[in-house]
Amino acid sequence: MSLIPFFPPDLFEQDREAFKRLLHEVGTDAEQKFILGRRTAELEAELARSTGAEHVIACSSGTGGLNLAVQALGVGPGDEVIVPAFCCQPVASSVANLGATPVFADVDPHTMVIDPDAVERLITERTRAVMPAHVFSVMADMPRLKKIAQRQGIPVIEDAAVAEGAVLDGVPSGRWGDLGVFSFFQVKAFGTAGEGGVVLTDDPELARTVRMLRNHGQDGVHRFLHHRVGQNSRFDEILAAFQLHRHGGFADRLERRARIADYYTERFAPLAERGLLAPPAGRNGRCYYVYSLLVRRRGDLRAWLTEKNIGSHVYYPVPLPRQPAFERYAPDGVEWPGAQHASDHNLAIPIWPHLTDAQVTYIADAICEFFD
Repeated sequence: MSLIPFFPPDLFEQDREAFKRLLHEVGTDAEQKFILGRRTAELEAELARSTGAEHVIACSSGTGGLNLAVQALGVGPGDEVIVPAFCCQPVASSVANLGATPVFADVDPHTMVIDPDAVERLITERTRAVMPAHVFSVMADMPRLKKIAQRQGIPVIEDAAVAEGAVLDGVPSGRWGDLGVFSFFQVKAFGTAGEGGVVLTDDPELARTVRMLRNHGQDGVHRFLHHRVGQNSRFDEILAAFQLHRHGGFADRLERRARIADYYTERFAPLAERGLLAPPAGRNGRCYYVYSLLVRRRGDLRAWLTEKNIGSHVYYPVPLPRQPAFERYAPDGVEWPGAQHASDHNLAIPIWPHLTDAQVTYIADAICEFFD
């Protein structure tokens, strides 16, 4: 079998001609507006329709979306925001960059998402928000987290960067929190040819604030009048046009990813007692940006897959509170065993939507053969 890369270099090959056409259309448009134009507004409206959100605000990236969400809540020095100890670093940097303190909650050792019990134990009078994140194949336990936050009167920022299109108990990802964030980074499920993201909310005041913050604190009507200290997190018109073009096929691409995940999970179920744990089965609360296993002999399996020309990837090999950038926020003597276990044992395998059935079978066969 020829090389099966973890992330393929041809994600947008079938859209090549469409991208060139859209590039020409935007570049020669009489409007000559290359950021925050009518195409961005059309994409925001389309995503509002598909998610049911009252307000969708496009921005420069998923990280930019988290930055905007945290700032919109007025988080600052003296405040705490509870974040996962095992996750992509923007959940912590978006808090620390405003002078606030990221408080790290441990994660479930199987699902690798934030543990609601850990969150509840960490709430103090300084807690300004809770920021759960969906990770790999699994949405966080948003029903429990939302109840905890509501009981304490604390807003929720839902980091749904990897989970656009996922649904939990009938509610789409990004719609559980006071604010939700998607990422369009190229390898995400609804990725684009570069960077981008959106913030979702039903709160009109938060939406108005996020819109101003993404554009240097301007209100979009009076240029050079800055109502807030904002930032440049504006969205590109070419990429907005490209995402509008690709949105019609998004559901089919998600379904293909889900079917691959279903197949993997069925094939790997017998290996649970032999050192390989697959993500929980089912479709409820599942997202298929990445399919990540927990493997006792990770290094050996990864070397085996390399011999078989199968790409793989290890995510977040050091938990966030153990990273040099965030160790000053890690209290002495505190451990995060779930996060450490996830860092030590996660191994992601290919799940991109244009994998052929033969390639998917080959990958599963190779992994099962390793454990024979």
